[in-house]
Amino acid sequence: MGNQTIYFKHRPRIIATSTIAGPKECEGIIGRYVETALADDMFGESTYEKAECKMLSTVIDGAIANAGLHRDEVDMIVSGDLLNQIISASFAARDFSVPFLGVYGACSTMAESLAVAAAFVNGGLAKRVVAATGSHFASAERQYRYPLELGCTRPPQSQWTVTGAGGALVSDSGDGVEISAATLGKVVDFGITDVNNMGAAMAPAAADTILAHFRGTKEDVEDYDLIVTGDLGALGSRILKDLTWEKGLDINKNHVDCGEIIYNVIEDEYQGGSGAGCSAVVLNSYLYHKLMTGSLKKILFVATGALLSTVSSGQGESIPCIAHAVVLER
Repeated sequence: MGNQTIYFKHRPRIIATSTIAGPKECEGIIGRYVETALADDMFGESTYEKAECKMLSTVIDGAIANAGLHRDEVDMIVSGDLLNQIISASFAARDFSVPFLGVYGACSTMAESLAVAAAFVNGGLAKRVVAATGSHFASAERQYRYPLELGCTRPPQSQWTVTGAGGALVSDSGDGVEISAATLGKVVDFGITDVNNMGAAMAPAAADTILAHFRGTKEDVEDYDLIVTGDLGALGSRILKDLTWEKGLDINKNHVDCGEIIYNVIEDEYQGGSGAGCSAVVLNSYLYHKLMTGSLKKILFVATGALLSTVSSGQGESIPCIAHAVVLER
C-alpha cells in the first residue's frame, strides 16, 4: 500500500510479551503493568552494560516462557539496542542457540524488530520469532553524553533514557494481538544539532512516517484508538502535532507518546522518557494489556530513533532520524 507500507495478509500475532524496568520507571503508571520491577539499576551485575544485557536476556526468555514455549521452539530472535555494535543484543543472543538478526534503529528499534519479525512469519519463513530491545540510562549517558560522576546539569529540553527492556513473541498462530501492517520510515534530517533535544530532532521523522502511512492505507485518523509515538517527549509531541496538522492531518485527539506515559512529566523529568527501552516497555506492558483486555482495538505504534553517534556529533553533523510504524489490532 503505497511505497512504504506492507500489508501482512496472514496476520502474524503477538501471543506473549515480557518487560522489565528500573525503579524510576516503575514509580508511575507503567509500574502496575511491568512484569519485573527492578529494585536496583545494577540488576546484580558489576557494570551498567552487563545489567542492560541481562535485562534483554530476561525479557527474551520471559516472552518465550509466557507463550508456554521452550527456547528450542523459537525460530529466530530479532533484537537491538543503543550501545556501540548493539553489544547488549548480541551478547544476550549468545545465550540462546537460536538464529539472531541484530537490528539498529536507535529508539525506533522496537517497531523495526516487530516489522522484521512479522515479515518473516507472514512469509512462512518462520513460525515463532522474538522481537526485543532495551536501554539503560547509565550506559547510554556515558556513551552519548558525559560520565555520571561529573554530575552535569541537564538542560530543560532533555529527556531521560529509560532503564528497561521489552520482548514480544510473534507467532503464526495462537491468541494475541495481530500485526496487520507496517510502514517503514525514511531517514529525515531537519538540521537539529543539539544532542539534548531528541524530541525536536525526531518529530519530523515521526510526521513523515505517519503521513506516509495514511497516504498509503487511505485510512482515517479516527480508525485508530491511539496513534502512539515512541519517545518524542512533551516538546517533540507538540512539534509532531503541528507538523502533521500543517499537512492536513489532525492527530490531536488520539495521539499519545510513550515518553510522556512512562514518567510523570513534571519539573524533575523535563520532557519525559527516551531510549530504545522506552517504547519497548510501554508497548509490551501497558499497551499490550489494554489491547488484550479490549480497552483498545487498534493502534498505530510509531517508534522513533535518532541515528547519531558520538563521532558524528563530535564532527558537527546534524542528527538524522527515522520512524517505523506497525499496526496492532485485537
